[in-house]
Amino acid sequence: MPDTTQNLALPFILPAQAQKHVTHNEALQRLDSLVQMVVATSATSPPANPVAGEIHWITPPATALWADHADTLALFQDGVWVFITPREGWTAVFLDEGRLKLFDGTDWIVPPLPADARFDRLGIAATADGDNRLSLASPASLFNHAGGGHRLTVNKAATSETASLIFQSNWQGRAEMGLAGEDRFSLKVNGDTTGWRQAVSVTPEGYVRHDQRPLARAALAPATLTPVNGSFTGFDLLHLSGGDVTLGAPLPSGNGRPLVVSASGHYLLSLTVCAISTASHAVYVSRNGASDIASHVGGAGTSSTSALVWLDAGDTLTLRHQGTSQLEFGFGKTEISLALL
Repeated sequence: MPDTTQNLALPFILPAQAQKHVTHNEALQRLDSLVQMVVATSATSPPANPVAGEIHWITPPATALWADHADTLALFQDGVWVFITPREGWTAVFLDEGRLKLFDGTDWIVPPLPADARFDRLGIAATADGDNRLSLASPASLFNHAGGGHRLTVNKAATSETASLIFQSNWQGRAEMGLAGEDRFSLKVNGDTTGWRQAVSVTPEGYVRHDQRPLARAALAPATLTPVNGSFTGFDLLHLSGGDVTLGAPLPSGNGRPLVVSASGHYLLSLTVCAISTASHAVYVSRNGASDIASHVGGAGTSSTSALVWLDAGDTLTLRHQGTSQLEFGFGKTEISLALL
């Protein structure tokens, strides 16, 4: 008959043994340490002031009183170190790491998750809650393919619900993309002055809309005028407008207001002139009243010209006139159109 138990090496009380209480107490001490085992640290040398019952995992290179005992458990018992070789399948809580570990026969490892695990909440270096049941804090995330591809699905219950991705800056929403309350795919952005706006949307049929693209079709109220040579005319009406393009303050000439550009960029600009008299004339699109960016020279009749121009946010556009030709103003007559490309 062996002197100790098979798994924990607890000493047996043997027949005719003197001082049987010593063997019994030694077995209790070992049970007290190994059952519900707590490992204080993984270390190469013993602590300066160990406490009775304290356990450490000895890692190479073992030194001092732990020399030649690497890869064993060191139990401080009755003022001396007792060395225990763990068996495969033992578990222990490692206090210095704050986690439960499993001995795999060679080293202590974090127990693997079951193949079909289910979690009500999961936080990866973060705290999950009732709304964010999966929470991750990481410099990056990788969703890799298994086979030839990888697909990420975001589902919603009905058309009126939302399935989207939100991008934040300092916990403030700045952009959102997805199906937000409808089945059109949209990209929305949030500016400090504008609030949330839909920038681009795609219908289920595949039609793309630029919902906030700056554009305008501007004209004076219907009238027949002979502008003074060198004078400026503006616009009374925006027959089309978008992206915050507006009309400014009235011009000194009393003929309309300048068109105010809302965003910097390349614009496609079109100028249409409707002349009644046969006298030659020139009409220029003036930027800020200082430079001409498009021009039209001609006689009687209606004709148009177009140009690709760069405009800065806040620029104003008016029409500068040369000659004394009589012009007809209004929708489809003398007017300008522009759109940000």
